[in-house]
Amino acid sequence: MDLFDYMRENQKDDDSPLAKRMRPESLDEVIGQEHIIGKEKLLYRAIKADKLSSLIFYGPPGTGKTTLAMVIAHTTKADFKQINATTSGKKDMEQIIEEAKNMKTMYGKRTILFIDEIHRFNKSQQDYLLPFVEDGTIILIGATTENPYFEVNGALISRSNIFELKPLSKENIKEIILKAVYDQRGMGAFNACIDDDAVEFLSDMSEGDARSALNAVELGVLSSEPEADGQIHITLSVAEECIQRRAFRYDKDGDNHYDIISAFIKSMRGSDPDAAVFYLAKMLCGGESITFIARRIMICACEDVGNADPNAICVATACAQAVERVGMPEAQIILAHAAIYVACAPKSNAIVNAIFSAKNVVEHEQTGQVPVYLRDAHYGGAKKLGHTGYKYAHDYPNHYVKQQYLPDEIADRQFYEPTDNGYEQNIKQYFKKIKEEL
Repeated sequence: MDLFDYMRENQKDDDSPLAKRMRPESLDEVIGQEHIIGKEKLLYRAIKADKLSSLIFYGPPGTGKTTLAMVIAHTTKADFKQINATTSGKKDMEQIIEEAKNMKTMYGKRTILFIDEIHRFNKSQQDYLLPFVEDGTIILIGATTENPYFEVNGALISRSNIFELKPLSKENIKEIILKAVYDQRGMGAFNACIDDDAVEFLSDMSEGDARSALNAVELGVLSSEPEADGQIHITLSVAEECIQRRAFRYDKDGDNHYDIISAFIKSMRGSDPDAAVFYLAKMLCGGESITFIARRIMICACEDVGNADPNAICVATACAQAVERVGMPEAQIILAHAAIYVACAPKSNAIVNAIFSAKNVVEHEQTGQVPVYLRDAHYGGAKKLGHTGYKYAHDYPNHYVKQQYLPDEIADRQFYEPTDNGYEQNIKQYFKKIKEEL
């Protein structure tokens, strides 16, 4: 350990950010996440008994992933090591593994390795850990804001228990704020107080992120002068200045991106324009690409609306062109126009069923040859090859003539079956009419 490492490890808690100073040291101090650390839950019992296997904590920022790891550090008799995947590499892991082997051999003591932001390690770095997790050299605790099933090595996943942490409830955040203001570990030494409406505001704006709320409290106290009564008052106006924008739960490069776009598409498909425009707003406020959103609306217009409203794809395509030409901020209005149109349109997935049914037949069945009278007849030898007999539909009443177009082997198959929704009922009635008149 050099001088700088020594100074960091012995830094006074008073110099640390409020969020670090208020971090619980025991399970009983943890606020929230009762679904995984309630007194009858597996994780609670395992931590209390110091009988942990490898774990992965998954959830949004500020929900307690590192906090739970630190609680384990204070509870366990095992040697506890901590690294962050954004600043550490294979060399750091090699050193920890070597120390863990020595600890196990000489003292029979286990080593717990906590890796924050584990999804930042690449595949080879994660692969390096696998044999040491497998043979018990280390007990791995990983923390990630990304879906571990996408970002963490499948072999590590299979050897770990996955615990998903949820955004803290508003009541949880209120409790954390009040404790931070009045506890001596927090801002209690500053003789601070906070108004009820400020607590309400901060707990709402933080959206389940305890760190965001605590940062606002700390800024409010440190940037305010005591009033005549000697106290520092955190009022609503002070709180509003300290957290001027809601902490949006949206990461356009992460797991939340997929959840929001999925909800957006399903809301349009489910004919809920209010939900569709809400999720659109979430994406826009989170900085999502407007061209990406426009592409998803186009896909939904065909996949979920189809011929029930053939204009849906026209509106969606025009929207995609318009947002590229106009850009933000006006593009948000264009996207809302298209999203609401698609959400309100009648729905049919008959087109989707048609193409996938046809592909399934092509890929798995003997489909035969194109009927000879449908083959190209625009070259000299076509007639000699028998490419004759085609009936030109426009020469017949209603511009329709009964004629087999599918190969003989699948002549009776029907891939496209119009529904009774929207314009598609007109298509259905049209086919019924022309066939009845034959």
